[in-house]
Amino acid sequence: MGLAERRRALGYSQEELAHALGVDRRTIGRWETRTTTPQPPLRPRLAELLHLDLDELDALVGQPQAARPESAGSPPRDHHGSGDLDDMIRRQFLRAIAVTSALVALTADESAALADGARRGTSEDFLRMNGHLWQVYQLARAKGSVYPIVRDQLTTLNDTFDGQPAAESQALCSAAGDLFQLAGELSFDGNRYTDAAASYTLAASASKEAQSYDLWACALVRHAYVDLYERRYAEAAGTLSAAERVARRGDSSLSTRHWVASVQAEAYAGLGNLSACERALDEAEKVTDLSGQAHNGGWLRFDGSRLAEERGARYLQLGRLDLAEKALSTALSQDLLASGQSFRRRGAVLTDLASIGAKRRDPDQVLTYGREALQLARTTSSGYIARKLQGLRTDLGPLARDARVVELGAEIDALCTT
Repeated sequence: MGLAERRRALGYSQEELAHALGVDRRTIGRWETRTTTPQPPLRPRLAELLHLDLDELDALVGQPQAARPESAGSPPRDHHGSGDLDDMIRRQFLRAIAVTSALVALTADESAALADGARRGTSEDFLRMNGHLWQVYQLARAKGSVYPIVRDQLTTLNDTFDGQPAAESQALCSAAGDLFQLAGELSFDGNRYTDAAASYTLAASASKEAQSYDLWACALVRHAYVDLYERRYAEAAGTLSAAERVARRGDSSLSTRHWVASVQAEAYAGLGNLSACERALDEAEKVTDLSGQAHNGGWLRFDGSRLAEERGARYLQLGRLDLAEKALSTALSQDLLASGQSFRRRGAVLTDLASIGAKRRDPDQVLTYGREALQLARTTSSGYIARKLQGLRTDLGPLARDARVVELGAEIDALCTT
């Protein structure tokens, strides 16, 4: 039995198996034709889904690339990674963390001696650049276009760690925790969940090293999103509980703990706990009680402006359609979404409204909102909107007799396989 037969025997479509693993549907197709093999980090989860042990999985799909013997005359492989840019960044940053740990152990005099003539930039320089990159990321229609700049900035930051005194190394760790969260956002938007999780883990590690509690809590929140989009709600709730504890040690004038609460609401909704979800949303809304600048517009952007759409999405998760539609319609009329300044957010709200139409078996509502969301996904190449549309696709079954809905479903399938 091959992988395709095993998948079908267990009742998975390619799309369903891809969603459970956090990979693209095309990746499953390449595994089934043995064009490529699953990477080692994905194998335990794949084996679990297919009810196999790892040896049985290796027999089914072949050994991972790094484990295959090299053919005669072939150039040596890089056994430290795949050569992918994300793997390269991870290796460089892990080295940077090792350098930082060593520098922290040095005396002040030794650090100062190493630093003489070795400075190639300060933490303030990197933080300013990071702030600029977050703005570019937010404004970019195609988020992936920001990736090369982030990659280069990470490389420069890595080089700057050498020869820095302990205090400056700690500040550079803060800059790294900031930048690696942005790298994670780019991976997440591109449906590269494993890369996103690795980036958020490194961001959390660097933030902890920097003793920057708000930055650390935000890295944990972003990591929880990976579990949320794979519907592992209990695991996400555990990560968010840790983020909540870290946030308590942070700056009470910032909105960190309120953002944690808003994401906890999603985990509780996924677990079917309406009362806990509403308590978390109420806690999140207390962000309006903060005075001054409660966020920095970069790694912390939560200001409560998204709460209408968040509340609507949570009610939709819980099956409270009337409450969901009211909240989502209010969100869609807000200036930022109405004017199209945030394509991802507008696309998500449109998809949720289309899902309400599907649950009510109202094809006109599905088509009105679904088509616009599909166009936004095509225009922006946003994996975030595409994932939302995949969720809508599963709701369209009861409307399969409407040719227009069938056509919309086919277009969503085509979007998710290109």
